[in-house]
Amino acid sequence: MQAKKSTKPASRKVAAESEGGFKLFNGKRLKKVCLAYSGGLDTSIMITWLKETYGCEVVAFAADVGQGKVETAPLMRKAKATGAVKCIVKDLRQEFLEEYVWPTLRAGAKYESVYLLGTSFARPVIAKHQVLTALAEGCDAVAHGATGKGNDQVRFELTFQAMAPQLAIVAPWKDPNWKITSREEAIDYAEAKGIELTVTKKKIYSEDANLWHVSHEGGKLEYPSKEHGFEMLRWTVPPEQAPARAEYVTVEFHKGTPVGVNGRKLDAVALLEALNKVGAKHGVGLVDMVENRLVGMKSRGVYETPGGAILYAAHEWLEQLVLDRDTLREKRRTADVYADIVYDGRWFAPLRQALDAFVNETQKVVTGSVKLKLYKGNILLAGMDSPWSLYDPHLGGFSDVPTYDQKDAMGFIRCYGLPMKVRHLMLGKKTNVKF
Repeated sequence: MQAKKSTKPASRKVAAESEGGFKLFNGKRLKKVCLAYSGGLDTSIMITWLKETYGCEVVAFAADVGQGKVETAPLMRKAKATGAVKCIVKDLRQEFLEEYVWPTLRAGAKYESVYLLGTSFARPVIAKHQVLTALAEGCDAVAHGATGKGNDQVRFELTFQAMAPQLAIVAPWKDPNWKITSREEAIDYAEAKGIELTVTKKKIYSEDANLWHVSHEGGKLEYPSKEHGFEMLRWTVPPEQAPARAEYVTVEFHKGTPVGVNGRKLDAVALLEALNKVGAKHGVGLVDMVENRLVGMKSRGVYETPGGAILYAAHEWLEQLVLDRDTLREKRRTADVYADIVYDGRWFAPLRQALDAFVNETQKVVTGSVKLKLYKGNILLAGMDSPWSLYDPHLGGFSDVPTYDQKDAMGFIRCYGLPMKVRHLMLGKKTNVKF
């Protein structure tokens, strides 16, 4: 009798781990999962893996954030070929730029003073619409292809939690049932299952593209000591291959938001496409950096952000013209905080919304045009103008003007230098003191 009783816990454990030959997720059977689908290596194999592991239906959700028709056109065919019951593609380009990119641009946010956050602010808009799709399709879980070593896992999962905490989150790279440990093994899995891929073991860079940028990681970039020849670039020519003649471009802003190029009013998508084209031609916006990931490790990446680099440069110069010193300095401090929030996946946190209120107040006067000169990877200022300019050519010149009496500086400097004067007088009374 005792022997029979001892077998019951084992049988219950088996039942808890599987049902009908499929694994359970946190003790429950998954019915339908909405997967953030890009058609890249990771998500291409995950539709098949989710079905084989959990026996669930998979709805593939793909966001068009400007990665191009080459990537978006085959998504439905590829997703269904690997077993998705449905593939939903949403054009989010306008929303992506107007509600995510432009606020970050107005804030002047750059992660570690270099990275223009191209992947960072794309993830929350994708995850937001993935959640809306999951709820509309009656899914009980959402899934993503981000690894446990990167930042995107945080950006996806924080958005999931902010919008629909009742949905289960499946992250295969962190799942105990996932046995793949490298991109090479992921390629082997795809080949074994007959899954179509564009990546190969020879060209194994991990890439992410949207209307704002293209990022490249992996391969030779995993070794900071190795030089690369920008062989991975998709949009931008290396500076040494750029035209030998400079080109001018003028960007117009209204309250900190770009609204026109070279005298033409353009919507957000058309404007950035125009700047991407001219910037890529002249090799601007290339960044090769080693960044500090949120999870604690360093990683090296190459970023192409031609249009974004032009916009940031123009916006920064225009702010120099129209903002007073204290506001400009405080805004630059805020930019670092804003960049960390975006990079760390806290887009829907109250702090970002509060910072937007400050930023938008400063942008009320950031209206005007900036002329830039593009030459072999460089962006040079060639002139700017604003109805809110604080620059007075007479006041800033060397001639006397009624609004400034040069003799006033005498008393000002005496007050300003008083602490140093007092220090000298006090220390001068002591012996063996060196200044």
